[in-house]
Amino acid sequence: MSTRPLLEVRALTTVLDRPGGAVPVINSVSFDVGRGERVAIVGESGSGKSTTALSMIGLLPRGLRHQAGQVLLDGLDITELRGEQMQAVRGRRVGVVFQDPLHSLDPVVTIGVQIAAVARKHEPQLRRREVQERVVELLSDVGFASPAEFMGRYPHQLSGGMRQRAMIAASLAGRPELLIADEPTSALDVTVQAQIIDLLERLSEGRGLAVVLITHDLGLVAGFAHRTVVMYGGTVVEVGATAELFRRPLHPYTEGLLACAPRIDGPLDELLVAIPGNPPTVASLPAGCTFAPRCPKVHDRCSAQRPELQSWQGAAVACHLVEKGVRS
Repeated sequence: MSTRPLLEVRALTTVLDRPGGAVPVINSVSFDVGRGERVAIVGESGSGKSTTALSMIGLLPRGLRHQAGQVLLDGLDITELRGEQMQAVRGRRVGVVFQDPLHSLDPVVTIGVQIAAVARKHEPQLRRREVQERVVELLSDVGFASPAEFMGRYPHQLSGGMRQRAMIAASLAGRPELLIADEPTSALDVTVQAQIIDLLERLSEGRGLAVVLITHDLGLVAGFAHRTVVMYGGTVVEVGATAELFRRPLHPYTEGLLACAPRIDGPLDELLVAIPGNPPTVASLPAGCTFAPRCPKVHDRCSAQRPELQSWQGAAVACHLVEKGVRS
């Protein structure tokens, strides 16, 4: 059995074309996802999480383009694929769950027909009855108590949680090896959020499915992800095992994110500590470390030189505080 990661993102760079020249939006992003592994990508809005995912699967909006780097899926660089070749990867090998299922699902087509269309596209040899059985099975797997009944319903006839479950079912119809879930709980209440995360975990374990979860909610990550990738300003600033990252963050930005998150076991009157300032825009990225203008531990070198992601005690961090294996 190959020990190679299922997904290898290597120095992925995506740019925005502007009159004055191309501006990096995603700058040399690198991380791996093993087979069956659950990896979370976290960071504030505008940190580049969703754009990274869209760049990986070739769904960038107009004005953005892939400039450099590789996205290796089982050794195949999918950034070089075009047209039908890329369509064969999306859905068949990589499933995607988008942020808002109400806009991702076709409002005038029943969910059963939409899920069936994905199954037929990637397995055209399936007979009609087999497709119907697949749809019922998928809806049952994602938590529909009466899947045969819900097959005939339209998206507007479902609750937000049900629509998201239907979207997950559609993303699994092609039997992918990797599922990218981009803020799958952002429009849901807390109880339903927990149900969707539990569902993704159960599907991952039951199917051996690798999952990339993109979220700004660290509370969802703690019990779900094996490893966490922290992004800021279009770059990766820290990667590590989730439990260790939560226990001992290495980057000041990660420390700030965790300080902002409320704790169940904390005192009721505990004040949350906000990260001062605002995230940088594409047009205002500093010359040195992207976090330097907001960092409480900034020093002269931070403003002059951008740190590179380097290994440190089983993790990786892009910070000048980590020098020669010693964190000051």
